Amino acid sequence: MARRRAARALAWTAVVGLVAAVGVGGVVVLLRSVDGARPLVQGCTADGHWLAPDQTENAALIVGTTVRRELPARAGTIGIATAMQESRMRAIDYGDRDSLGMFQQRPSQGWGTPEQVMDLVYSTSIFFDTLVEVPGYTEMAVTEAAQAVQRSGFPDAYAQHEDLARAFASSLTGWTEAGLSCTLLDVEDTSGVPEAVTARLERDLGLGTATTVRVGADGGREVVVDLPMTDPASGDGDRLAWAVASSAVASASSTGAGRVAVGSSVWDRAGAESGWRARTGADPVPARGQVLISAAR
Repeated sequence: MARRRAARALAWTAVVGLVAAVGVGGVVVLLRSVDGARPLVQGCTADGHWLAPDQTENAALIVGTTVRRELPARAGTIGIATAMQESRMRAIDYGDRDSLGMFQQRPSQGWGTPEQVMDLVYSTSIFFDTLVEVPGYTEMAVTEAAQAVQRSGFPDAYAQHEDLARAFASSLTGWTEAGLSCTLLDVEDTSGVPEAVTARLERDLGLGTATTVRVGADGGREVVVDLPMTDPASGDGDRLAWAVASSAVASASSTGAGRVAVGSSVWDRAGAESGWRARTGADPVPARGQVLISAAR
């Protein structure tokens, strides 16, 4: 018994240490068994880089804004790198002097009201409004382009986030297929998942008219996103489908999405077993340029 109590105490100590190490910014640790001390840490990865679920959702908004504006993928990389340096990609209500929000924009410098710059959609939109006015920003180093917008006192600091930003932007623009995956807790009440998914895709990608809800083959409701295949040979439609699918995975922590199907691949939310896999006979079959999203696991 003494040995077992000692092992249990050591397990608790390890979990407490993990919580202290990762902090509380959107990361949830679930103790699945005291004896085994097998924690499930919620988070998302892209090419070996890790973000908490709330950070990943904000990355999806940043990159989704570039997709709906038809900006190059590099714009998404610049946006993520900037937000990571300024706020760790969170809408914080403090900063240097009157700086606020995810991009630490200053109301006194004409960025908007405090309420506006604290709003994720507004702050992201005005960031890109300013970025696209920078001549040759797509040819600049990421840190130079970010500095041209932000006028930071630490102009070289954005460079440290470039690799992470590029990895997430590549997946969220559809250039890297199945490159972004999230490990998330199960959802108890999934009744509102289709509506939450539809609202988030409209907010981030402007896909309201391309999105419908129907009863799937398994009897549950699923969101269907039908994307135009204007030039099938170019692959642009397939890339946009992967951008939508990756965005759906990135926002699944809030929407409750449990399954995303695109092409011949399926993402499952199955806790520690979550991830992308090849479609099987039991899975929904999306048409080309179509993404199917549901609460099913």
